[in-house]
Amino acid sequence: MRLKTTGLLLSLWLASGALAADRPNIIVILTDDMGFSDLGCYGGEIDTPVIDSLAAGGVRFTQFYNTGRCCPSRASLLTGLYPHQAGIGWMTEDSGADAYRGRLNQNCVTIAEVMRTAGYRNYAVGKWHVTPPPTLGDHQNDRIDRSVWPLQRGFDRFYGTIMGGGSFFDPATLTGDNELIVPNNFDGYYYTDAIGDSAVKFINGHDAGQTDDKPFFMYVAFTAAHWPMHAKPADIAKYKGKYDAGWDALREARYQRMLEQGVIDKSAKLSEHDRPWDEVKNQAWFARRMEVFAAMVDSMDQNVGKIVAALKGKNCFDNTLIMFMQDNGGCQEEMGSKGNPREVSSERKGAKPLADDELQFEMVPAFARDGKPVRIGFGVEPGGADTYTAYGIEWANASNTPFRLYKHYVHEGGISTPLIAHWPAGIKRAGELESQPGHLIDIMATCVEVGEATYPTEFHSQADGETRGLSDTVHDILPLEGVSLLPAMNGESLARPKPIFWEHEGNRAIREGDWKLVARGKNGAWELYNLAEDRSELSDLAAEHPDKVTDLSAKWQAWGERANIFPLTPYWPNR
Repeated sequence: MRLKTTGLLLSLWLASGALAADRPNIIVILTDDMGFSDLGCYGGEIDTPVIDSLAAGGVRFTQFYNTGRCCPSRASLLTGLYPHQAGIGWMTEDSGADAYRGRLNQNCVTIAEVMRTAGYRNYAVGKWHVTPPPTLGDHQNDRIDRSVWPLQRGFDRFYGTIMGGGSFFDPATLTGDNELIVPNNFDGYYYTDAIGDSAVKFINGHDAGQTDDKPFFMYVAFTAAHWPMHAKPADIAKYKGKYDAGWDALREARYQRMLEQGVIDKSAKLSEHDRPWDEVKNQAWFARRMEVFAAMVDSMDQNVGKIVAALKGKNCFDNTLIMFMQDNGGCQEEMGSKGNPREVSSERKGAKPLADDELQFEMVPAFARDGKPVRIGFGVEPGGADTYTAYGIEWANASNTPFRLYKHYVHEGGISTPLIAHWPAGIKRAGELESQPGHLIDIMATCVEVGEATYPTEFHSQADGETRGLSDTVHDILPLEGVSLLPAMNGESLARPKPIFWEHEGNRAIREGDWKLVARGKNGAWELYNLAEDRSELSDLAAEHPDKVTDLSAKWQAWGERANIFPLTPYWPNR
C-alpha cells in the first residue's frame, strides 16, 4: 500500500470526461443454480422465448465455464480473477486464510469500479453474495459493515439481497441502495419480478439529470432458480403434467435436441442417471418439484423480456451488449426435501412471525409474512411462501444433460454454463455457435475492451464502510486472469496465453486445449479426458497418458501457489 495525493485520487475515481456516443451499454445477466440444458436454445423444454431470441440474434458459446459455486462465481465474474485471488475461494465465511476471507478484498477491482473511471454509470440488481451478510444482531447493534456492498464497490444504484438465498416472497437482507428494506407490498411480491422491475427502473431513469450521455453498465443477478422452489401459481400451472414421464425421458429428449441444435456433438455421450424414474415412489411430488423449477426459469425469462423492452423503448437495444450466463450447474442439494414433513418453527423454539415492517434476515424463515408456518420435508408440495424445498439430485442431473455431477464439483456438470452474447451494433454474427472455451474470468476483460476502459495496476480503498468516498490508501491490483471474448464473438481466435483452472472444496481441474485434468475431492485421484472426443468425461485416460497427467498437474500446482489457494479449502478438509 502507498499514499497518494487527493488530486490523483479524484482523477483515478471520477469519469474521464466526454465519451464517444457509440460506446455501448453493457448488461451482464447471471442466473442461479441452473444447468447447461435448461434453456430452450440449449436443448431445454422450458419456455424461454426472450433468451432464445437473444441467442438467435447473437452468439451461443458451447464451452463456457463458471467456478462451480455461487459466490466464487460472482467473485470471478465481477473481478476478472480467480475467486481465491479475490478473497472468496470458498463461501462468505472467514476461515482465517487470505484466499478464504469470504469477502472481496482490496487487491481486486470490480467491473463497476473500472467502468466508472471510463465514464460509465453502474447499476446492480439481484443477488450480491460476495461479503458476509448482515445479521439481526448487526442491525440491532448498529454495526453493519457495508464496505463490500455494491455502492462501496463502484455501483451507483442497487436493489437486491446481500445474502446468497432466501424466500422469493420475503427475501432476506433485501436492500435498496445502501439501506436494508422490506418489500413495499407483500401482496403479490415476487423477487424475480422485483429484480426485473428494478432493472427497468434504472434503465428508464438512466439519462435523467446528472448522467447526461454516459453509457451504463448493469449487473443483473437473478436468484432463479436457486432453492427454495418458489413460483407464482399461474407460472406453475403452465407446467402441470409436463414432467410426469420423469427424468429419464427428459434427459433423453433434451439430449436429442442438443444434438440437433449443435450445442453438443455425438462425442458427448449421455452420462449415467442417478436412479431410474420407474423405481421412484411418490412420483407426483417429484414431478411437482420440477414443475416449480421450470416456472421459476420461465418467470426469469419474462423479466429478461422486461429489460429488453425497456432497452427498445429507450432506442438503445441494438447498441447494448447483453451477456447471459449461469453461476454453476444444476443444484443437487436436497435443501428442505428430506425427513418427515414438519414446520420450521417446531425446530426453532421461540420463533414468531414478523410484522410487515420488520426486516428479514433468515435464509429459511420460520413463518411466511401471513403468519403461516414454513413447512419442510419429504412430500411437502413446493411453490408457496409457506414451503421450503429444493428440486433434488435427479432433476439436477437432468438440468446438466449430458454431463456428470453438479454444483460444487468441477467436472463438466458443475461448471458448464451457457453464454449468450447479443449486440447487433458490435457482433457480426447472429444465431451462430462458438466452441472456443471461455470462463467467467473473461467477462471483466470483455467489458474493458468494449467500454474502452483501462484496467488499473493500483486502486484506492474506500474511506470507510458507510460512505462512497475514497481514502488516501492505494492498493496494488492483481493482473487480469482472463481475456476479452469480443474476438470470439465475431468469429476470431482468442489469444489465451494460459490454461483455465478450477478449485472448490478440494475439487480441482485444469483445461489446456482439449485436455482436461480433473479430480473429485481433495484426496481424489486425477482423471484425464480429451474433451474433443469425450465432453461428458466418461473415459478416463490418465493411465494411458501419464506424461500428460504429470505435465498438467504440475501446471495446476504452480497456479495454486500463484493464486494463493493453499491450504486447500480450510472449511472442508475431508470433503
